[in-house]
Order: sequence, then structure tokens, then C-alpha cells
Amino acid sequence: MQPVNTDHKGRIRTTLLAVAAGGLAIGLALHFGGLAGGAILAWRLGVLPVLAGLVVEIISSLRRGEVGLDIVAALAMGAALAAGETLAAAVVALMYSGGSFLESFAEGRARREMQALLARVPRTATRYGDTGLTEVPLAAIAPGDRLLIRQGDVVPVDGTVATTSAFLDTAALTGESLPQRLARGAEALSGATNAGEAFDLLATRRAQESTYAGIVRLVDEAQRSKAPMARLADRWSLGFLAVTVALATAAYVATGDPIRAVAVLVVATPCPLILAVPVALVAGLSRAAQFGVLIKGGAPLEAMARVRTLILDKTGTLTQGRPEIVTLAPVAGGTADEMLRLAAGLEQASQHPMARALVASARARGLTLALPEAVEELPGEGLSGTVEGRGVAVGGPAYIAARLATAMPAPPPHMAGSVLVAIALDGGLAGYIVMADPLREGVGAVLAGLRAQGIARLLLATGDRAEVAARIAGGLGLDGLHSGLSPDQKVDLVRAERRHGPVMMVGDGVNDAPALAAADVGVAMGARGAAASAEAADVVLLVDRIDPLVAGLAIARGARAIALQSVAVGIGLSVLGMVAAAFGYLAPVQGALLQEAIDVAVILNALRALRLMPPGVAKGAGG
Repeated sequence: MQPVNTDHKGRIRTTLLAVAAGGLAIGLALHFGGLAGGAILAWRLGVLPVLAGLVVEIISSLRRGEVGLDIVAALAMGAALAAGETLAAAVVALMYSGGSFLESFAEGRARREMQALLARVPRTATRYGDTGLTEVPLAAIAPGDRLLIRQGDVVPVDGTVATTSAFLDTAALTGESLPQRLARGAEALSGATNAGEAFDLLATRRAQESTYAGIVRLVDEAQRSKAPMARLADRWSLGFLAVTVALATAAYVATGDPIRAVAVLVVATPCPLILAVPVALVAGLSRAAQFGVLIKGGAPLEAMARVRTLILDKTGTLTQGRPEIVTLAPVAGGTADEMLRLAAGLEQASQHPMARALVASARARGLTLALPEAVEELPGEGLSGTVEGRGVAVGGPAYIAARLATAMPAPPPHMAGSVLVAIALDGGLAGYIVMADPLREGVGAVLAGLRAQGIARLLLATGDRAEVAARIAGGLGLDGLHSGLSPDQKVDLVRAERRHGPVMMVGDGVNDAPALAAADVGVAMGARGAAASAEAADVVLLVDRIDPLVAGLAIARGARAIALQSVAVGIGLSVLGMVAAAFGYLAPVQGALLQEAIDVAVILNALRALRLMPPGVAKGAGG
């Protein structure tokens, strides 16, 4: 989608609405005050800026090969002015500018063009040189440069670990929910975050050739290559334009009276299309937001109503996106609560995701945690210290085995994708804790609800390992499973699935951003997901779960159905009015007033979208 300065366009439409409303109001005041000449001037001054802006939009649309409703409105205003029917022209100008304003309001700020994604890219890096460490711009980094990556830094370029090891959080890139320990010589990708101690990186690519820069380019290319979403109203416009011109021409040819042709054009002003569609869509946007679904404009809502295929990311979407305790396995003589209480007490000194999960689990069980002392941590391996006078160590099996006086027994079996944590107390093994990123509660029911809303194909797409993806997908009845995907491969999957109909993609990481931008509708997990995915998406879920998506789809389909109903009824009444005008039963001003009455009817019908109730939701829910 080509970038559009929606703020600028919105200001222009607001100004034109104010001009049209002001001109009509001032003209009416002058007319009823007996100043007919002043009234005509005021109405003309209110119409001309709107007509000029309309002509500019028509020329721009025709250059793109698009024929829209703007032509009918321009013909109506121009013909009314030429025939001296300035009041009718002023009414048409107000209706048109009002509809354009509503459309602009519905679009809102559709995108901010990857601001968050670009903001995450480091601007400088710390490089070793003859005089020590210096800060250099990314463009100055060349393959072979040695860089210092401090704790918390985002890796600026692709490279290899040049020190003993590195502990990196790659969740934003690969979907792996837990940080990974990389040995010397292992490849470290740009965009990963250093979750451990500082390490040295030997650059292997320039910044513009690195992984994260590639993701930025993928998002940009996906947005630019995505076909623009056609407005629902424009899909009706060509036929309506043909009928309007035919009736106006026939009325003039048959009678020789230009006023009849003007009356036909005024009645034909496509206000049911210009007003009913944006009103229904704005109402749908408002209703969806009440259920935690932020849709960035009317075009995404229309597309959402037609989606047939849904592609889901795994980490943070189907799963919680954070580790939780699966099994507590104390050795003989110990209790699960006592082992967890002491381990969590020690883990209070660590910022590791698993440490936070252990502390949260212990507190959820109502366990009282003492403060640790003399804590020593080896990032990515484990930590040791004293809790209530007892020596406690928590970490991987190898870390704990090195601290035991006796041989370590075989660990308990654990599933693919889980992490085994060992605990030692006073030099002896206390037991094991198995941790994993669990499936979200109620996911099966959510997927069933999505199918009930017309989703024919449900697919899982993840950068995680095949065995982990298979474990998560088991029993969910998905139509396809794709694992080990890079960001560009996710984009390829989205494009391939279009053969089955419009595609929706749901994700939460930086690695999902290109696919979200490429999909007909991209949906981001906004509560805890990456800012980049929220910016690239068309829809943002405001809560940390996917079940609001069911309500969002139901509301989108309902709002679109109401919009179509309003259009069909409104256009039908307009055609009847055009026929009456062609036979001389309606003057231009009467036609404008009739069109006003039709507008009120279709707007009231379109506002029903504010009361849409998704299936399975209690009446009164959603605000």
C-alpha cells in the first residue's frame, strides 16, 4: 500500500466541510433576511472550494485508472451551479464534504510507516580500535570489525561470537520464547538482544546487509506491493454513474429542459454510498474497539469481513509467550512447595525470564519468599546463593552437576520445547522443575469460534523447531503446520495462501511484521507484542489473548452487511427519485431535500452497527 499523508488529507476534508457548512448556513440566513443576491454568493463560495477539491481528486483517480463516485457528485454540483440552482449545489456540497470527512475519520491514522521498527534499529555500535573502544555509526562497520555488545544492547549487525559465549534473546526474530546460549564462533543475528553479560562480536556483514535490516526492507516491500483495498462504495460506483448519466441525458433530450437534467443529477448525488458506508464502518470500528479489537480504518474492516484463511504465529499468540512451570519433581524426602519456595527466593535476584516465572508461580501458590544473600549468577547457566541460611543453586543440569558432591541422577522425562531446571540444596540435589511456554487456555474453543465466523483454513506458521510446533498444534485441528520459517518465508506463505481467498495473519514479534504487512489483514497482539508488529498490522488486539478476534470478525461481517443493505436501499430510492425528476415531478431543490431524507434513513440504518452483538456474548457486554 502506498504511503498516504492521512493527517494532511484529514485536515483538507475538515476544512472543506467547514466551508460547505458555513456557506450553506450563511446563505440561508441571507436568503431569509431578504438578501437574495448575498445568499447566492454565499452558496457559490461554499460550493466552489469543494468542487475544486473534487476535481483534483477525480483527475488523480483517473490517472490511476480508477472511476469513483466523485464524478457523479462533481456533475451534480457543476450542473446545479451552471443552471443557477445554487441552493441545490450547496446542499450537495455539504453532503459530499460530510461524507468525505466521515471517510477520513474512519481511516484515522492507518499507519505510522514503521516508526517503531526503525526506532529499534541501533544507530551506533561500540567498536574496538587502535585507541580502544569508540562509538561509530552503523554505516562505518565493516566485516571483520570487533564490536562490544553490552548487556541489554540490540545486536547491530550479523556476526559471530568472539568471546567464550553469549546469551541472546532471539524471541523477536525467531519466535523462541526463551533466551539461548551461543558458544564461541556461533552466529549472532542482528536484532537479537543481549540478555547476559557483555560479549565481543566479530562482524560478518555490513548493517544494510544484516538480518534486521532485511526485516525492515521486507516490511516496506510488503506494504508497497500489497494491492490497495478497494472501497466498498467504489465497487458500486461505475454502474450507478452509467444509470445517472443515461437518465439525465434522456431527460434533457426528451424535453430540452436543462433543469430536469440538473434535478436528476442532484437526486443522483450518491449520498447513500458517500454517507452510509463510512457511517456503518465507523460504527463497526467503534463497536469492535469496545471488545478490545482496534481496527485501523474502514478498508481493513471491509477486508476483515471477507477473510477466508487465518495464519497464526505460535509464540505469544497460540502460546502464552512466557515460560511457566509444567512439573515440580522433588527428590525423595523433599516437598514440591519447599523446593519451589527456596528456589524462587534465590531467583528474586535474577532478571532471567525463567527466574521471573518461578517467582510468580511461588507467589501465586501463596509461598513466602525470603531475601537471598551472597548471590552469584552465571547468565544463561544458573545462579547460587544463600536463602534462610541454606546454600541454594538453581540452573541447568550441567551447572548443578558441577556443584554436587555425588553423581547426578537421570532427570525426569520432559516434552519437546520444554526446559529442565535443576535445584541443589546444601550441596545435594533437591529436584527438578520442568518449564515450558504453554498453550493459551481455551485456544480450541477460540479456533472453533473463528471457523464459525467463516474462516475456512487455519494454519500455524512459526520460526520455532518442528517438534515444538507439532506439540503445540496437536489436537487443535489445524489445516496446516509450517515451522522453522524465516520472516521472508512467512511472507511467501501469506502470498501463497491467497489462492484460497483473502488472508489474515496474526503475530506479535518483529519477525512477524513483514507477514503482517503483506497479509490482506494483519493482526498484532498489542498488549505485550513488539511495537513493530503493531505498526505493520491493520488490526491490534488490545488484550493479551486472541479470543477478541472472534468478536472482531463477527462485528466486521455485520458492519459490512449493514453497509451493503444501506447502500442497496438508498440507491434504490435514489433511482426512483431520479425517474421522478426526469419526468418533471421534482425540481432541483426538491430533489436535494428528497436526497436529504434518503440520507437520514440510510444513516439511521447504518448506525445499527453500533449495537452489533457477537455470538456467545452476553447482552450489554462490550460497553
